[in-house]
Amino acid sequence: MQCPYCNSDNDKVIDSRSSDGGKVIRRRRECLGCSRRFTTYERVEETARLVVVKRDGRRVPFEREKIAKGILSACGKRKISEDVKQKIIDELEEELHRQFDREVASQIVGERVMARLRDIDEVAYIRFASEYYKFRSVDELKKQLELLDGRVRDVKDQQKLFDDPPQQPAANQTSKK
Repeated sequence: MQCPYCNSDNDKVIDSRSSDGGKVIRRRRECLGCSRRFTTYERVEETARLVVVKRDGRRVPFEREKIAKGILSACGKRKISEDVKQKIIDELEEELHRQFDREVASQIVGERVMARLRDIDEVAYIRFASEYYKFRSVDELKKQLELLDGRVRDVKDQQKLFDDPPQQPAANQTSKK
């Protein structure tokens, strides 16, 4: 592993720990060249690479870093912890690999990022949505803000108060007596 400080390729592992529920190994390393310490993470590389189908039909490999860049950009200087941002990225990556075998539309990826940001921070959501939807006017932005303001906010991990409404029988069905 190359030292991020002096670029030496001579280090030793001081500590290894499982992280993210056993999906990642976190290693503390010490550079034998400059004696500084740094952390590396190892995760399993997906053997079946997921491909993202862009709006114009291009197919590009799924890259976790692109999602991270979009989320970090949207969150800007908002008071959102790095742990929360990382959790969004981890959950989304795991969900996409679990639900899609080979290809996923970029619209699905964007919508899922927005759904998570909407629940965490509305300003970050609007920032991400403005790039995703490519608003051309203030009116388009206003419509999105009105939709955001008018939605019912769920409280995380709260049990539903009422069950879903029962299905109504079709009007042309008659009951037998």
